Amino acid sequence: MADVIETIELPNSESAIALAGPHEQNLKMLSRHTGTQLVMRGQDLLISGQPKQVERCIEIVRSLAPYWGEGKPLSQADLQTAFQAQDTGRLDDYQDLQKDVLARTRRDESIRAKTFRQRQYIKSIQTHDVTFCIGPAGTGKTFLAAVLAVQALLQDKYERLILTRPAIEAGEKLGFLPGDLQQKVNPFLRPLYDALYELIDPEKIPDLIARGKIEVAPLAYMRGRTLNHSFVIVDEAQNTTPAQIKMVLTRLGFASRMVVTGDITQTDLPSNQDSGLVVALSILKAVEGIAICELSQGDVVRHPLVQKIVEAYDKYEN
Repeated sequence: MADVIETIELPNSESAIALAGPHEQNLKMLSRHTGTQLVMRGQDLLISGQPKQVERCIEIVRSLAPYWGEGKPLSQADLQTAFQAQDTGRLDDYQDLQKDVLARTRRDESIRAKTFRQRQYIKSIQTHDVTFCIGPAGTGKTFLAAVLAVQALLQDKYERLILTRPAIEAGEKLGFLPGDLQQKVNPFLRPLYDALYELIDPEKIPDLIARGKIEVAPLAYMRGRTLNHSFVIVDEAQNTTPAQIKMVLTRLGFASRMVVTGDITQTDLPSNQDSGLVVALSILKAVEGIAICELSQGDVVRHPLVQKIVEAYDKYEN
């Protein structure tokens, strides 16, 4: 059967740039997946190949229109989710995924689940008192939890937002570091602050911390407390010991919610020390009321190179 050529006319140059991606990476990915040849000429996308291949490619490109139509950059996760949706007959679900905006950043950028697994993770947080989420860097584990937590805090659903992680790099012994407590722990809690800065004016965060509405602290400072009316995010939980993860899980109080995130492939504990996160997942997997979500390299939504780095390390380690 002879090849055919179809053309999709894009509304403007911004749409063409968004669809093509950096160095036309998105077009190359589309070409590999569909078996077509894609060429961008100005604002026209030329698609050539066998009729069924071209039809498949056009369907995927059009399913991504809510992104490139507004000049929004497309990630490889967007493309992979579109491929998955088409392969499983879920393009209608994919359209719902695109429309479901969780929040907007301070720069007025929309925040939404980029993949089906991310959407399931969000639903788990919304419907369970305790949610575990494991996955590699860049999959949105902490960021999506922080989005939901900040929303809930600003809507007065919870009295405070608590962000905590083990300061494993300092062995949880911070006394030798200069400065007061906040200055000592800030370097280890910076990723949590980064998530907050996307959603809240940085000038308002010190006031929220001073009023006790937001607390960012090392895991060791959770000991002996009962966290009532709180939204708790435990980050980098793969670096907890079994005793530490049990301690923080049992801090959960009334009218509270807890999200525990980590990457079990990147543990900084000594080689002879079991990860508390791995142990907890094994012990609690059948407990009602606890959700366990797993994200993969297909859910990476950072810079495209992050996904390539994750894939390269996975190949090396396996």
